[in-house]
Amino acid sequence: MTTAAAPLAGLRVLDLTELLPGPFATQQLVEMGAEVIKVERPGGDAARVLFPGLFAAVNRGKKSITLNLKDAADRASLVRLAQKADVVIEGYRPGVAARLGIDHATLSRLNPGLVYCSLSGYGQTGPARDWPGHDLNYAAMAGAAGISGAPDGPPEYTTGVPIGDLSAAMYAIVTILAALRARDATGQGQYLDVAITDALTSWVGPRLGMWDAARRDGRTITKADILRRAAYGIFETADGRYITIGAIETHFFRSLIRATGMTGFDDPALDDFAARTAHTDAIRDALAPLIAARPYDHWARVFEAEDVPFAPVNALEDLARDAHLKARAMVHEIGGAQVIAFPVPMAGIGAPASDVPAPGAHQAEILGPDAEA
Repeated sequence: MTTAAAPLAGLRVLDLTELLPGPFATQQLVEMGAEVIKVERPGGDAARVLFPGLFAAVNRGKKSITLNLKDAADRASLVRLAQKADVVIEGYRPGVAARLGIDHATLSRLNPGLVYCSLSGYGQTGPARDWPGHDLNYAAMAGAAGISGAPDGPPEYTTGVPIGDLSAAMYAIVTILAALRARDATGQGQYLDVAITDALTSWVGPRLGMWDAARRDGRTITKADILRRAAYGIFETADGRYITIGAIETHFFRSLIRATGMTGFDDPALDDFAARTAHTDAIRDALAPLIAARPYDHWARVFEAEDVPFAPVNALEDLARDAHLKARAMVHEIGGAQVIAFPVPMAGIGAPASDVPAPGAHQAEILGPDAEA
């Protein structure tokens, strides 16, 4: 039986990024079969010291070299590598790559087919381009923080996942692959200006659509209008576990009433979504003590039987033992470490990449006298 080649086999990527957004993007390229050469400064990616677990999670399977790009000889080595690369991705502040002489304009003259991606907080243009920032800052400007937190409370940044960084990583992947597809047709690479703030603003688009529809109808819509959902939330069970319920649609709401025995909401008028939304607090007040009276396993059985949308609230330590995630082979143990698999089954993709490179571990292979020209 012939094993299918990995989807991105033969693709060479030079990764000049640190911390999370760029490394997460290139990690996904590794899982799809690309050769990713991680170009680290002397001492290595700052995440090696600041967040070693994060570093391992997003740099497995890469090849590491160390270069001081302020040094002419090391810079020349990078330029030589870029001449044979398909993709360069960098995460410097705007203008730094140009000062170093490794910007798109310079490298594309030597390699016209190069796809060059700059990943930054606010992009290469605009009044905030030089601002420093982190996920919280980008989420605030993008409008995500303004519609987060309690429906009637102040703006919050409540997610435990750095959605700005990860949204930009995904747009970097999408646009890199699209640019490579265009190169197949034209022979020409292109420059990609991926801004974390822009990427997250794009993800806010559906919420903006709700607000704008109201605006055009002459109505005012608030954060509460966007966030409040009847029979939708996290509830504690009798055994101290937490369960999510998402009975938004009418048929699911009626299933929830049957499953829980909740009373007081049989009025047919509540088949209307807006009417139920107006009773959000009352529904929650009636539902919470019912859920709290029984353990999680009871509700899981009942909700599954009654077709109520539910799921457990997993802690990080629960992921590897969750029956569904286990069936989907999402968490692997490699060398004692728990590793998240590439989330989409594809021909040519197997177990997650395993080895975490030491700084400069592949120096001789990539830059030594026997390396490919």
